[in-house]
Amino acid sequence: MSTENEIIEVAGSAPAAAQKKASKVTLLDQLKTEIAKEVTRPEIEIPIPERKGVTVRYSPNITNDQLKAWRRNSTNRKTEELDSIKFSCYVVGQTVTGIFFNNELVLDDDGNAITFASPVVMEMTDTDRPLPDAIRAFFAVDPHLESTALKILDHAGYGDDVDMEDPTKG
Repeated sequence: MSTENEIIEVAGSAPAAAQKKASKVTLLDQLKTEIAKEVTRPEIEIPIPERKGVTVRYSPNITNDQLKAWRRNSTNRKTEELDSIKFSCYVVGQTVTGIFFNNELVLDDDGNAITFASPVVMEMTDTDRPLPDAIRAFFAVDPHLESTALKILDHAGYGDDVDMEDPTKG
């Protein structure tokens, strides 16, 4: 028996119309792909106005739970009044990722990027606690500390206006 004329069927070969339908990406598929992506905001750098050459990098990826905890920890339990400086210290201190001097990242002796909680920062500011003491001493001017916290929150999206689109235009 000759095998020269035998037809071999390959599994998975389907008619062209079925292949075209299978390879078409639907809007639902595209939406699923988009929603599966991790969303993060890029880090930002903000100079310290009273400290020539000093810039600090922050990650504005702040969750609502973090924001609520910072507010709760900054509120006087007796008066229910928010301490804006303490709140600003939480925002600034918890989002810092690096401190730069003359455009170069400052590292400690072990090669780690320093933050306000680094022992070297507490030593240079002559403080024992990163929050609020070292942060306030590092900034030197409370209004600059508060404005930095507001910038970080703004970059996090807490100050964003969400614009509605007119569905009739398009």
